[in-house]
Amino acid sequence: MQYASEGDLHKYLQKEFPVIDWKQKIRILNDISLGLFAVHDSNFIHRDLHSGNILVNNLNIYICYKIGDLGLSRSANDTSLDDEIYGVIPYIAPEIFKGSAFSKESDIYSLGMIMWELTTGCKPFANVEHDHSLIFNIIDGVRPEITKDTPECYANLMKSCWDSDPKKRPSICEIRNTCIPWYKYYNQFIENKYGFDFVAQFSQAELKWKDLIVSKKLGPEFSEKSHPKAIYTSRSLNSYISKRSFIFSKRSSIFSKRSSIFSKRSSIFSKCSSIFSKCSFINSSNDYTSEELELDIDIKSDRLTSLGIKRNIEELNINSCENSGKRIKVSSGYSRTTLASFNRQ
Repeated sequence: MQYASEGDLHKYLQKEFPVIDWKQKIRILNDISLGLFAVHDSNFIHRDLHSGNILVNNLNIYICYKIGDLGLSRSANDTSLDDEIYGVIPYIAPEIFKGSAFSKESDIYSLGMIMWELTTGCKPFANVEHDHSLIFNIIDGVRPEITKDTPECYANLMKSCWDSDPKKRPSICEIRNTCIPWYKYYNQFIENKYGFDFVAQFSQAELKWKDLIVSKKLGPEFSEKSHPKAIYTSRSLNSYISKRSFIFSKRSSIFSKRSSIFSKRSSIFSKCSSIFSKCSFINSSNDYTSEELELDIDIKSDRLTSLGIKRNIEELNINSCENSGKRIKVSSGYSRTTLASFNRQ
């Protein structure tokens, strides 16, 4: 095994981040994606991909970045579920926490997190405890905040890698096809005579990156303090998974009860609708229609009292659905207003 003179990728980023520009970031991504391509092309799954397993070696001529620690790797044809989930929570794909087996797609999710780490020099979710709460957040779609200097093309690739739906994540071949032109342009293997959209994006990104570095707003040195229970060594996560399963079962029970309530409500509404429908049928068969009541009101109420004006009150029997109602007409020789008729229930 080759000696990694610069240690792992995270340590290297912490030490050298202020001088790692976008050209260097693309170089690192190219090497890592090439390594993952070799793993997947051999029909294997890494299953524990994170920055601590990316080894950095300074060969004087250039620095190379290689994927290491294949101890947990397994053939992609082996679809059996593990009795034990082992790894680093922020780099594990959400479907794994929901019971799916590790896959090439879950490796791609891990690569997306490494891509984010290249942009910040920080490990993902370093400011929170790595427990079942973080697991639920990951399942619910929570992802690290993307930095202001990240080019749109890079951000889009990164977000597609950490998509909650593994079927929507790109394959390693698609990732290579996307980032190889970036790498070739930066290393002057191709010119911009083809009008690549990404060239302007990376040019702007370099300027923003320099401003953020100078103003000390970007990098591990200026990031939020790491939580004491943020753990980045691979470990068994079974204790968290059992809590997750218990909470999932409680959630399922709540949803089941809610579904039952909605079902009962739906049944009630259906019965009410049936009753109203019958009422409408009875009303139409008895030629019943609502009409307005005419109510004549003497504006000068004191005159009504003093003069003792007679009110003529007509009472008409009205057929309703099941109850009888009264239609009232009050008349007087003064100003007029109308009120909608109603049925007494």
